Amino acid sequence: METALITGASSGIGLEMAKELARRKINLVLIARNEVALARIEQDLESTYGVSVDILAVDLSTPQNVQHVSAFVEERGLSITYLINNAGFGDYGRFVERDIDKYTAILRLNIESLVCLTHYFCRHMVARKRGYILNVASIAAYQPNPNFAVYGASKSFVVNFSEALHNELQGTNVSCTVLSPGVTKTNFMAVAEMGSAKILDSGMMSASNVAVIGIKAMLDRKLYAIPGLKNRILAIISSVTPPSKLRLRIAAKIMEQKKL
Repeated sequence: METALITGASSGIGLEMAKELARRKINLVLIARNEVALARIEQDLESTYGVSVDILAVDLSTPQNVQHVSAFVEERGLSITYLINNAGFGDYGRFVERDIDKYTAILRLNIESLVCLTHYFCRHMVARKRGYILNVASIAAYQPNPNFAVYGASKSFVVNFSEALHNELQGTNVSCTVLSPGVTKTNFMAVAEMGSAKILDSGMMSASNVAVIGIKAMLDRKLYAIPGLKNRILAIISSVTPPSKLRLRIAAKIMEQKKL
């Protein structure tokens, strides 16, 4: 049986991806901060699907903890065929009014840990001539996002990086897919303090639907996965609209705060 490593696996999209891969009889290495939740998930997935589940509770926004992941995998003699970089968080509000330490943690988790884990495991995949990488970005990656500036910019990096890596990996039997969900029913909104964001009134997709779409795209070795017709249209419009004041005004309208 092959093994998949998933970060941010204790809830939301990451947990649903773990379930989807377990259904396919793929063993799992699950990474998240919440050790209690991970232990519960480990027991549930092993008993329900008969797969092997290893768990590691670390905060990947701390640089040295990224090294713990590779050491953990090496100690157990595991070979990772599927890497899913799902861990990430955001912070909603005016840039100058938010905490710079939180922004630093966002950049470390959403960008630095993703690049480091991808570099480590991708090299092994290329050497073995088999592998799949799925990087979770966001529909916020496709335009500037007033009130969500740092998060959106971090996810733009993820999309750009994944596109370039997908091209570099051609002919290696290793692929890189980027999943860009829109608003999804997870605890992401609470962590990002998005209760005042108008975008929440536009409806949400379920985490399970997003996970299924992302996993299928990864297994089909597609470059892009954008769940939801509305999100795909928004991505297309953003890609063909010049980086102008018009595009910025549209994005600002989408991301504006509700009037209290």
